[in-house]
This record gives sequence, C-alpha cells and structure tokens, in this order.
Amino acid sequence: MNRQLKILNTASAFSIFAAALFAPFYAVFVDKIGGGAFIAGSSYSIYAIVAGILIFISSRLEDKVVDTRKLVVLGYFISTIGFFGYLLVDNAVQLFAVQAVVGIATAVRSPAFDEVYSRNLDEGRYAYEWGLWESMYWIVSGISAMAAGYIIQNHGFDPLFTIMGSLSLVGAVISTALIMKEE
Repeated sequence: MNRQLKILNTASAFSIFAAALFAPFYAVFVDKIGGGAFIAGSSYSIYAIVAGILIFISSRLEDKVVDTRKLVVLGYFISTIGFFGYLLVDNAVQLFAVQAVVGIATAVRSPAFDEVYSRNLDEGRYAYEWGLWESMYWIVSGISAMAAGYIIQNHGFDPLFTIMGSLSLVGAVISTALIMKEE
C-alpha cells in the first residue's frame, strides 16, 4: 500500500471515529434540544439532500481540478467546523445549519477522496485495498459507538462534541500530509 493510501486510511479512521460517535445517538440529542421524530428526520434529510445535490455538482467540477488531494483536506477541515458546531446547537434551526455544513463537507471531500484513493490503488489489489478501507470503517464505527454510549451516559453531549471535533481535527491535520512534498 502506498503512502497516499496510508494517509487517507489514517485520516479517515479519525474522521469516521468522530462521526460515528454521534450517529447512533443522534435521535437522543434531537430529543434533548426539544425536537422529536420529525425534527430528527428533517435535520438528517437536510444533511443528506445537501450532500447529495452538492456531490452531484462537485463531482463534475472536481474532474477538472488538478489536485483533488487539496479538496480532501478542505473537506476534512469543514467537517471539523461542523462537528464543533454541534456544541452551539440549542434548537432545530441551529441543528439544520450544522447539518448543512456537515453535508457541504461530505460533498467537498467524498468525490475527491474516491478519486485520490482509486488513483493510488496498487495494480491487482483493488478489492483488497478498498476492502481495507471498508473493514476499517466498520470496525472503527463499532468501537466509536460503544465509546459514545459511555461518554454520553457519564458526561453528556458537550464532551462528546468536543471529542468529535478534536478527533476530526486530528484527521484533518493528518490529511495535510497528502499535499506535502515527499522527500
């Protein structure tokens, strides 16, 4: 596995861990800020629709970008802003705004990530190297969900969001190695 894939996998592990801390407890948080099932569904739909529409647009534009690695890095940093943004959420409108930011991050990062990752696959090892990323995704998500349950039960959501933002920032900083000159 080449250096670029190692960087992508490492940065992804931190970002995935951060996102997966919140995913299984999203509805609990929405309830905490006074929302119910409709707000939970609506806020998630904002994330998904923003990400979907902007991925459609960004993927067409990113094919014209010379160095998509920079967009991967930018996407990780926007995610960090979004994850720290959850600390400021007290109502549904604020949640909708943060979900839109996270959707934008996904739209900037995802097509570029897929392009960079695919371009760096070793000949004849495509399934294996994508499989490494996929298995890391699920294992990290599972560990993260368990950790989140403990954190929320014992410390609440604010420490969780601080950890999410911090881990996302670590992933973003690691991703900057994608654009550093190799010596």
